[in-house]
Amino acid sequence: KSELGQQLSLIAGSLVGGVYTHIYVTLRPDMFSGPTPTVIFPTLSEGHSSPGVKIYIDPFTYEDPNEAVREFAKEIDPSCVKIEEVIGSGEFGEVYKGRLKPVGKKEIPVAIKTLKVGYSERQRRDFLSEASIMGQFDQPNIIRLEGVVTKSRPTMIITEFMENGALDLFLRQNDGQFPVIQLVGMLRGIASGMRYLAEMSYVHRDLAARNILVNSNLVCKVSDFGLSRYLEEDTSDPTYTSSLEKIILLGFFAPEAIAYRKFTSASDVWSYGIVTWEVMSYGERPYWDMSNQDVINAIEQDFRLPAPMDCPVVLHQLMLDCWQKDRNARPKFTDIVSMLDKMIRNPASLKAGTNNVAPG
Repeated sequence: KSELGQQLSLIAGSLVGGVYTHIYVTLRPDMFSGPTPTVIFPTLSEGHSSPGVKIYIDPFTYEDPNEAVREFAKEIDPSCVKIEEVIGSGEFGEVYKGRLKPVGKKEIPVAIKTLKVGYSERQRRDFLSEASIMGQFDQPNIIRLEGVVTKSRPTMIITEFMENGALDLFLRQNDGQFPVIQLVGMLRGIASGMRYLAEMSYVHRDLAARNILVNSNLVCKVSDFGLSRYLEEDTSDPTYTSSLEKIILLGFFAPEAIAYRKFTSASDVWSYGIVTWEVMSYGERPYWDMSNQDVINAIEQDFRLPAPMDCPVVLHQLMLDCWQKDRNARPKFTDIVSMLDKMIRNPASLKAGTNNVAPG
């Protein structure tokens, strides 16, 4: 393929999934010597593929948490699972790349989270609660749960494998390599996944580029549903509080979430604005080396992150909209998806310094 053809394939890949509508994008005449072509990009037209309204059920509302696992996660025979190399470590244990070969089906690559030896019953419950959450979701921009292994050791959560790993690291490794419209396509996928979660009345609470996974087609999928419950709880346990502070960067949180632990879809929108900044800065750390307390003080004094280098004005304005102090003034994820679709329809609006989006 030509370099341009590869770029177009990548853009389409980051937008693909679900029900299709057509967005027509006219490329600049100087890209070709012949007539100006029109390219059709597929995009999601719906937040989810299943009919009717489906509402998220908190697995912690079950008297027996194991019942939630049985209801929302498929039990996998461990003989169908082949563990390969370690690719990371999580709060509860190692994460592996592996293979899943269900009976009568094609073998597929998977990611396997394992529960470390010597776990407490609470740790097992909290570990499996992520599977009970993921198992309720079915959308192309949400990480897909393949199933769990709970009847033998080690206890496992098995998900689809995302070849390019976490979005923040992927961007840092590919600094400056993508056209702006490609980055917008990736942001659009994340917004589509978050719109779906909002429609299901699920609040993520920990949206950040480190919790977005990227596959070989540059499709971005929201993941890491394990921390959200902790952020909701109020505890005076010093061990709990200390361990939480080590993994939480308050720069991703809305002011009301920091001050009152008020987590809503609107606070997820604030975090999405930070993710947009991370994407446009190719994985730079928000607020740089500022401490959590410095970040809190800066936000209270209405400081907002400046536009990353070469970031189109329309995208920085979207970030600023997401960072409105009044959560009711922030856009909804449905609005964000529509804004990004307009940008994709009108690539001229993505030139750095352009301050408006042509009507869609």
